[in-house]
Amino acid sequence: MSENSKWEKKGPPERLRSLDVLRGFDMFWLIGGKPVIVGLLALFSVGASEWLRDRLHHPEWHGFEPYDLIFPLFLFIAGVSTVYSIDNRLAKGDSRASLHRHFIQRGLTLVLLGIIYNGLLSRDLASAEGWGDMRYASVLGRIGLAYMFAALIAANSQWRAQLIWVGGLLVGYWAALRFIPVPEFGAGDLTPGHTLTDYIDRHLVPGKLYKDVRDPEGLFAVIPAIATALLGCLTGQLLKRNDIDGLKKTRFMAISGVVCLGLAWLWNIDFPINKNLWSSSFVLNCAGWSLLLLSLFYLVIDVWQFRKGTLFFTVIGANSILIYMAPKFFDFDYTNESIFEGITMLAGEHRPLVLAITLLCFKLALLYYLYRKKIFLKV
Repeated sequence: MSENSKWEKKGPPERLRSLDVLRGFDMFWLIGGKPVIVGLLALFSVGASEWLRDRLHHPEWHGFEPYDLIFPLFLFIAGVSTVYSIDNRLAKGDSRASLHRHFIQRGLTLVLLGIIYNGLLSRDLASAEGWGDMRYASVLGRIGLAYMFAALIAANSQWRAQLIWVGGLLVGYWAALRFIPVPEFGAGDLTPGHTLTDYIDRHLVPGKLYKDVRDPEGLFAVIPAIATALLGCLTGQLLKRNDIDGLKKTRFMAISGVVCLGLAWLWNIDFPINKNLWSSSFVLNCAGWSLLLLSLFYLVIDVWQFRKGTLFFTVIGANSILIYMAPKFFDFDYTNESIFEGITMLAGEHRPLVLAITLLCFKLALLYYLYRKKIFLKV
């Protein structure tokens, strides 16, 4: 039996409801959930609201806050979904070459969407300055490249080989930053702008970088991001197994999550948890929390079949890329203020909170309409 035959013997996959809900829960914080939850909490406890607000921001350099999890959790979920996508396409009769083309096309399309998100369409592309003064690195670009390479690996290897890939990518990235000297700064300098990651991005990434001398979505850190997606692929393979019941899968994910967190905190001593660098410890830390969250959502939604209220997050997750891109083409804030101006003026000191609630409701209404009409932006 060939190494890849495991993919060919499976039928069309059953969709994971918990994965759709978790994706929506993840995107909820980006599309307007943050100010709503913080504002509502402030009505009851200013101290609790301030504490939560501090948790919902990115540390400047080393460290980790829950808000850091949004991006890697989305990539982890993409990895889980990739396993289902592979089985689904092979079950429909797609060739392996067609599968590879799909991964590459999807990955590069996300890179292009990321550049558009950064303002490609508003640039004077007829001039050299229009191209040179633009930021090419992006969140969608990181997702696209990491997903593409992880999917290609997952489609052509067994889980043991994928686990070796994860270890090799994380250890190799750590070793590169620790032992390869950077001109002027030497080896192992993890100061902002001094790292090998920053040095390579300055020389390989065209246009401007987000922080001038560094970019949190640069090119070199795609290497450990591939491991994030691969850990999602490995989780997806566990969830697809028919010889393990739901409770055992839940326990395995939860235990694996705790193990990842323990390894991350140990590695943090030498290689700090750092989203800007997408450090190896950051990958394991985010994988740990992603596994714990998915185990909880999977247990409640897919094992216990408790699904009341989950439509709220499902409609968000169903069009995650669309709602992420939409503000670049449509001014939600201006439209929201214009429509609800009378209502919000009556809110007095609570006007910002009411505006945040109406804005979120406006976006949710759009997403629900698209969901009911079965209109989805597929990349």
